[in-house]
Amino acid sequence: MGFPTQPCDQRSCTIRSVTLSLLILAWGPQLRARADDAPTRRRPASAAEMFQDYLRRETVRLRDGWLAEITNLDDWNSRKEEYRRQLFEMLGLDPLPFRTDLQTRVEGRIEQDDFVVERIQFQSRPGLYVTGNLYLPATVDAPLPTILYLCGHGAVKKGDVSYGNKVHYQHHGIWFARHGYACFVIDSLQLGEIEGIHHGTYRYDMWWWLSRGYTPAGVEAWNCIRALDYLQTRPEVDASRIGCSGRSGGGAYSWWIAAIDERIKVAAPVAGITDLENHVVDGCVDGHCDCMYMVNTYQWDYPLVAALVAPRPLLIANTDRDTIFPVDGVYRTYRQARRIYELHGAGEKLALNITAGPHKDTQELQIHALRWFDQHLRQSDRLIERAAVRLLEPESLRVFAAHPEDQRNTRIQESFVAKAPEPELPTNAADWAAESERWRRTLREKVFRAWPESAPSARPNHGPPLVDLRARHLRLRAWDCESEPGIWIRLYGLTVDQPDTDRRNSGSVRMVALHQEVWPSFAAELKRRFESLPDEPGGDRNSAGVPERKEAGSGDASNWVMHLFRDLDLKGGSLAFIAPRGVGPGAIDGGAQAETRLRRRLYLIGQTLEGMQVYDLLQGCRALCELLEVGPPHWELVGEGLVPLFVTAVAGDLRRLRLVDRGDEAGAMNRESFLNYERCLGQERLVALALQNADLTVVTRDRDFGGWGTEVGRKLGWERKITVEFEPTPEAARK
Repeated sequence: MGFPTQPCDQRSCTIRSVTLSLLILAWGPQLRARADDAPTRRRPASAAEMFQDYLRRETVRLRDGWLAEITNLDDWNSRKEEYRRQLFEMLGLDPLPFRTDLQTRVEGRIEQDDFVVERIQFQSRPGLYVTGNLYLPATVDAPLPTILYLCGHGAVKKGDVSYGNKVHYQHHGIWFARHGYACFVIDSLQLGEIEGIHHGTYRYDMWWWLSRGYTPAGVEAWNCIRALDYLQTRPEVDASRIGCSGRSGGGAYSWWIAAIDERIKVAAPVAGITDLENHVVDGCVDGHCDCMYMVNTYQWDYPLVAALVAPRPLLIANTDRDTIFPVDGVYRTYRQARRIYELHGAGEKLALNITAGPHKDTQELQIHALRWFDQHLRQSDRLIERAAVRLLEPESLRVFAAHPEDQRNTRIQESFVAKAPEPELPTNAADWAAESERWRRTLREKVFRAWPESAPSARPNHGPPLVDLRARHLRLRAWDCESEPGIWIRLYGLTVDQPDTDRRNSGSVRMVALHQEVWPSFAAELKRRFESLPDEPGGDRNSAGVPERKEAGSGDASNWVMHLFRDLDLKGGSLAFIAPRGVGPGAIDGGAQAETRLRRRLYLIGQTLEGMQVYDLLQGCRALCELLEVGPPHWELVGEGLVPLFVTAVAGDLRRLRLVDRGDEAGAMNRESFLNYERCLGQERLVALALQNADLTVVTRDRDFGGWGTEVGRKLGWERKITVEFEPTPEAARK
């Protein structure tokens, strides 16, 4: 069950026979039961160990599968443009935005003996301002070789005034101008004159960036594209001889622009790239903000970015003690990219420069980069006799006296990647069938691409349940199941042990999708009912290892779970609970910081925690149907947030979904994210897909929840329906 990782035009999604219609939709190869053939495996001792092992295996899988289909230059050339299109998409640039008028203004000019500097602003999109300094020789007799220099994070501020990264990196622009180049040094979004945000997931819990398919790397790439557009208008610039460079964050932006825009003829990124092993397994991602990463929908390793520069001259430069771009990963990246350069017969155009030092802008790195551009843009082998030095005061390089009122830099994340457009009602059943199938295909390819291509069915280990307890009229059993190799989920079955006339076992089962916010209340209620139940980890420890306990039934988040227990006492039946990865025994100790570190590693390999929880729930429901001997027509799903809604949209034989929707409630489920979901689908389409499969009962504060899906169902004559149980806001309830 899942999707291959090859490009779309190379993949096959053949649907195999299924034995349980829960997973019957076209979601990749059916999960075949292999539990009897495989040796018994046990859950790791901790969730941290489980996830670390999983991340290591996934990283190796992506590394070993990189460009495996490329055996010769024809193979590469036939796929290169598709790879480049994928990169545009993962940067939020597919389709490419319309090139609006740059509205360029030269705000002033600085004249020195041997160079001049222009203070320039332009708008890469309306309201998205780019500030920069254009360095030129004092005398220009003919169009010049030109460098687009991209800044890392080098804040220069006095009080509340930001002068931009460009001030910190002025010595590069000065050196190039003194040696016969034009050099355009542009600010980045973060720490520019108008200070935008690179730290959405790194610092601010803006996990919706992933659902939108947004990364500030896309803004930086787009600003680079428009900077090249501007440079081509300048008579001092030879457009056939443009190179790019930058270090750290600027090194990363050099990779993006060199890979996607062939107007860059020579590139020399410094300390801006390493591979997934360094970022994910070794933890270098913890030292980087979000501008360093694309939204990895297609599950790339970073050597593929480098390979897209081939066969143009590329110098990869780094120091040997750089802790956030370790030299072993830099070398692996170089070695992988070299294979593509050699297919072009251009091995001499790829070079690796490793010098001594930490993560620092050293003179050794500067000199080699300068000589690289001389060699390939000027065909010169001259000696470098002058050092790159800072000469200008920050105030002299400032572009804006005051920020423009129409600036969108500080909120560009809200609009840079658009949400999916509002859907139109289908005209007939055939239109709906075609459109809904397209949406399901989009889910497979853009949202859930990381689901395993094939894996054993989720089944418990051989032997008795982990827990089998009886108390009063109830029986509790618990099992550990391997959802995919190395990922363990916990399943619970709670049934009326001795049904009587007041509590008849109806044969139906409520499958409950647990999330971490309700876990403490759920675990406490089980412990209250079954006193001999062993304590188990639940991810409720802070970074110091101190338990952070919550009382059962505390807060709105737990109320719906407590109602389920009360209904069981009154009406009988059965409850089954699924704790997917990231929940209960699968939650990482260490508090919010540890969870953030895990989530950021997951999106680097093309996953989100919630996206994989959908997979776990599908697997867990299937296993519970077998364990409790209840077929799909007799079960319903209960849960909160988007995860149960996605499960319902892709599971064909669900009878009913009871969903607790907290909408935009402050602090509720604020980390829930699904790769590209808002960009490609949106909630209205998702609700309609779910409604086609099951009746929906929604507890919500949104009186209009599911309105479009209801209209679709009414127009097409569906028997399914949405029942809205309106929940007033806390303020309204108090009144």
